[in-house]
Amino acid sequence: MSIAATFLGGAKSRLLPPSIPFRFFAAAAGFHILMWLALLAGAGEAASFRGGLGPTLAAIHFLALGVLVTTAIGAAVQLLPVATRRALVAVWPIKLVFWLTIPGIVALIGGMAAAQTNVLIPAAAVTAAGLLLFGGLLADNLRRARSIPVVAAYGWVALVAFGLVVVLGVALAINEDVGILPNHGAAALAHLILGGFGFMGLLVFGFSHILVPMFALAAAPAKRPSLASFAATAAALILGTFGALIGSRNVLAAAALVGLAAAAGHLWLMQHALNTGMRKRLGLSFVLVRAAWLMLLATFVVGFAALYDLAGKNGAALFGFLLLFGWLLTFLFAILQRIMPFLASMFVTPPAQGGSAIVSELAGATSLKLHAGCHALALAVLAAAIVLDNATLVRIGSAVGLIGAAAFAWFTVDVIRRMMPATAP
Repeated sequence: MSIAATFLGGAKSRLLPPSIPFRFFAAAAGFHILMWLALLAGAGEAASFRGGLGPTLAAIHFLALGVLVTTAIGAAVQLLPVATRRALVAVWPIKLVFWLTIPGIVALIGGMAAAQTNVLIPAAAVTAAGLLLFGGLLADNLRRARSIPVVAAYGWVALVAFGLVVVLGVALAINEDVGILPNHGAAALAHLILGGFGFMGLLVFGFSHILVPMFALAAAPAKRPSLASFAATAAALILGTFGALIGSRNVLAAAALVGLAAAAGHLWLMQHALNTGMRKRLGLSFVLVRAAWLMLLATFVVGFAALYDLAGKNGAALFGFLLLFGWLLTFLFAILQRIMPFLASMFVTPPAQGGSAIVSELAGATSLKLHAGCHALALAVLAAAIVLDNATLVRIGSAVGLIGAAAFAWFTVDVIRRMMPATAP
């Protein structure tokens, strides 16, 4: 039996009200637009960015918190209960997560952009409270995930990384005013590794074991090689975090090599699922998925080269760009453009009863094609801007990315618009 049949069996009874996940997805689409605007505002420093308050740091956190984490929350609270066949006990906690994190993120990033620590620190505390509440909800669902051990393993380590990211994030915010950290740069690098490769990366790897086979109509990847890939991924994360905190180039290099091997193993499992799946034509979304996979491998190569000054004077910035903008952002929007119509279709009248085939109708949406083209062009231009240290190219790439973000926001609105009549009281 394919994982799709297992995943979908009785799924509708465990779905949250659509307003819950879609409020997070809509917020992510809005933050995506703000991300490009902030990057445009900080174009003068973005190509060689190495830290510090201002619009570039704001753009990074619009991406990391506003887009990536917000989408992860919406997807996790909806997909994990379906995958584990255990519904959430109550809906109100996830609503509280939204009302803590979204205003908190807005205030936090506003404090970063304006370099106002009197705003930054309390906003970090509010955001952390919302994120830790989500962590508790995620832990409650993971403890009931015995039927999906590989996904649960990734989830538990991601949850530990998530807690450390939140703690380090608050400490970094306080350090901007008080100076409590012995090495701000080392803590910031650990924060990036734990957030990018740890929380988000592990969730991406874990959910890929469900979503990629489901979309391809394939069997789940074999358990033993999946666990071996997980072990290598966890080892790379531990090495990377430790190497960042102690400032060891050799440990970070070992982490990059182990991470590259772990990523290659994971991608072999995913490609095997695609090769053996019954559905071969997966459309534009999987063009983006494959592009994201290539950028994941490139991230480790560039990261290793940057450690030995072989990636140019802005090698560190290129590494962070490939991690956040290249791999994670590309993969997230590739999957999100499949998840949103899929979830919406669960709430509309099926075609057999006179309803609309929302998934097929939106699969080739013009807005998605515009977004994909603009996203790819923006990434190429911005990568060149970093290599050449050219602010004008940053502005051009950001403007192109902004057009793509507007197109994806329109797609999100269109999905919600089509779903609303079926979900209205």
